[in-house]
Amino acid sequence: MTIHVGLIGGGNITETHARAARAIPGVKIAAIHGSNADKVTKLCADHGGKPYQDFAVFLKHRPMDLVLIGSPTHRHAEQGIASAQQGLHILTDKAIDITSERADALIKAADRARVKLGVIFQDRAQPEIRQLKSWIDRGLLGKILFVDAKVKWWRPPEYYSDSRWRGAAYEDGGGMLINQAIHTIDLLLWLLGDVTRVQAHMATVLHKIPAEDTAFALLQFRNGVSGVLQATTAAYPGYPRRVEISGTEGTVILEHDRVIAANLRNPSPGINTVAAPDTNASASSPVVSDYRGHQAVLEDFLRAIQEDGTPLCDGREGRRSVALIEEIYRASRSAL
Repeated sequence: MTIHVGLIGGGNITETHARAARAIPGVKIAAIHGSNADKVTKLCADHGGKPYQDFAVFLKHRPMDLVLIGSPTHRHAEQGIASAQQGLHILTDKAIDITSERADALIKAADRARVKLGVIFQDRAQPEIRQLKSWIDRGLLGKILFVDAKVKWWRPPEYYSDSRWRGAAYEDGGGMLINQAIHTIDLLLWLLGDVTRVQAHMATVLHKIPAEDTAFALLQFRNGVSGVLQATTAAYPGYPRRVEISGTEGTVILEHDRVIAANLRNPSPGINTVAAPDTNASASSPVVSDYRGHQAVLEDFLRAIQEDGTPLCDGREGRRSVALIEEIYRASRSAL
């Protein structure tokens, strides 16, 4: 049976969504919506589907079973709710939206329409990160003591100046936390659980934007883990995201999505701690050239539809990172 997918967006990430969808047997791109007619027409020429600029007309296109949302973050809930009302399943790129209130509205709409809702956090589908989660869940690191997360990335000035919404005020979803650091924030929550206390400082250090380009946060997790988050798009030339997790029985270091060190007191047989070099360019480029993580998330979402299961990251899971970012903002304001 062919699954017909509609793409919403028209920018770099929609190109990634298109490549991921086309790599899956039995999936066909039915339609693409975006505000830039030239970009949408090119996407359709390259990947198939009918181009649309009118969103309401796009939603009526049939056959279409689900939508992949890759528009600016502050439009995700609005477009997702409209899609749910047309009976379409919804897989949105991160973040689910820019506030937990908007996320709740989308979750409620999907529940009411009885459609699946998923959020693309491709870290959750990466094999070595899934292996790390298994080690933590099995207790191979003992009692977790600390986590240090560093997102020291670089974006050139034109990354912001060439876009109408990147770097815009938080209310428009343009800040570094909601766009870049959110992947690592979701990862910390998925691996270690909820955060109960936050101290934070944010600043716009380099880029001429109304939103933050740098943030520092101290995180206290419910299970007693103490964490530090450093995140920026102002650190030249940009280095791979690095997460270090230390416990009473071992320490693991993750670089982007690869385990580069795993020192365990009692390693299980077959544990491989030698990783191939990381080739992900996210540290210095906004272009997602490797679509395999998105493909894995889409494959999982299709499984959830077909089996009436729960996606790898459903709406309620996707809401958690937005809620924590809100707490970081509140903590930063209260520290002034």
